[in-house]
Amino acid sequence: MLEVRANRAHLCLGTLHLGTARRNRISFVNPSPSSAPIVSAGADRDLFDQSALSDLAQRLVEAAKRAGADAADAVAVRGISQGVEIRDGRVEESERSEGDDVGLRVLVGRRQAVVSTNDVSGDGAAKLAERAVAMARVAPDDKYVGLADPALLAKSFADLDLLDPDVPATAELERRALEAEAAALAVKGVTKSGGASASAGIGGMVLVTSTGFHGSYLRSSQGISATAICGEGTGMERDYDFTSALHAADLISPEKIGGSAGERAVKRANPRKVGTCRVPVVFDPRVAGSLVGHLVGAINGASIARKTSFLKDRLGQQLFASDIRIVDDPLRRRGLRSQTFDAEGVAVKKLAIIEAGVLTSWLLDCATARELGLTTTGHAHRGVSSSPSPGPYNLHLEAGSATPAELIANIKQGFYVTDLIGSGVNGVTGDYSRGASGFWIENGEIAYPVSEVTIAGHLLEIFKSLVPANDLEFRYGVNAPTVRIEGLTLGGR
Repeated sequence: MLEVRANRAHLCLGTLHLGTARRNRISFVNPSPSSAPIVSAGADRDLFDQSALSDLAQRLVEAAKRAGADAADAVAVRGISQGVEIRDGRVEESERSEGDDVGLRVLVGRRQAVVSTNDVSGDGAAKLAERAVAMARVAPDDKYVGLADPALLAKSFADLDLLDPDVPATAELERRALEAEAAALAVKGVTKSGGASASAGIGGMVLVTSTGFHGSYLRSSQGISATAICGEGTGMERDYDFTSALHAADLISPEKIGGSAGERAVKRANPRKVGTCRVPVVFDPRVAGSLVGHLVGAINGASIARKTSFLKDRLGQQLFASDIRIVDDPLRRRGLRSQTFDAEGVAVKKLAIIEAGVLTSWLLDCATARELGLTTTGHAHRGVSSSPSPGPYNLHLEAGSATPAELIANIKQGFYVTDLIGSGVNGVTGDYSRGASGFWIENGEIAYPVSEVTIAGHLLEIFKSLVPANDLEFRYGVNAPTVRIEGLTLGGR
């Protein structure tokens, strides 16, 4: 089977994948369901013990060197999750999953291969390493691949308080979901439940490199969500709310999540249509972070190196007003995406990607940095079957001084967005067009719900006119306060 995708071609023969990916990745994946897990499952298993994974990663790197690799690194990933979904007071689904997987990257000269598996029993480590080296020898040259400069590797690991040692039992997850649904149904006007859920999990990574780096981390995660419905038949409207955190103590209560979902749904009842117009648009914090996401996608080093970003020539230029600051902070305590080193072992640091409105940096891993003649920013991310690629950590747009009410107060006619639909954003041109729903603003007040509209503009103009409110909260991976954008086109009836 020959599968061709944008900038990528793969030749697939059974479980062997030969290809010319951007980083000349050749990967072997062993997904056999009969394979024994790297760490045996069981009720007595210590969920927080990564010693077996660390030992395995070290053995893989050593085996790769013996097999002829010039350099190698190994990443072992743990994933444990459990969750329940309920509707109408009954559990609809309850599931638990556990898995440990390992990936080995080898370099022979400037040729690279990545292999991954979930079974290295017996002499599996040696065989996996031999296969990886053999594959690397037939891979095409890529002058940008390679391990991180040892001088950039993390030397110390701050305690970011990422792990909640109290893993909730299934009964506790059921309680949270049931309480969230009950709170949603208790809101006047809510006619039925759209379901509620609660989940918990532990995820972690071990990274070992042939240059001497050895690092690991574990983080927990917990969440609660609820969906409420108001109205009947074709007049039904729904909305939701959710909370996620590393520690149970940081979760918003089930009652508040359910109540918020119900209140949001009721406010959307009997939406109206509006005509096409050009008006100020205000983004609710729940969706305002998407604008930060579009910025970060455009400054990803991979897009810059391929010259497929509308910001490729904008480094050092003023994109926002002079009081705007956007920060990526991997070291925030209890941050949803916090960690002390990246997927290449490079020490991470807090970075203002927008400072005083100016674009200060791309997000880079080692390979894209070499291609651009720069130094990695420590933003490498990686799965067990992939080579490193750049990505963000905990992003936020810093708060402004005005309240949300003050941002809206002088808007004679405008639109307040609470939900966005689709992904009509062109990262190459910067054109922005997304389906939306929310509320009409009239004479500085929220007037009535609106649905089935499109908001459109260009990201450069959006960035230039963006004004943040003072209501920033850290609830998501990407956080922003309420923001106001001038002169977007609203496409209605």
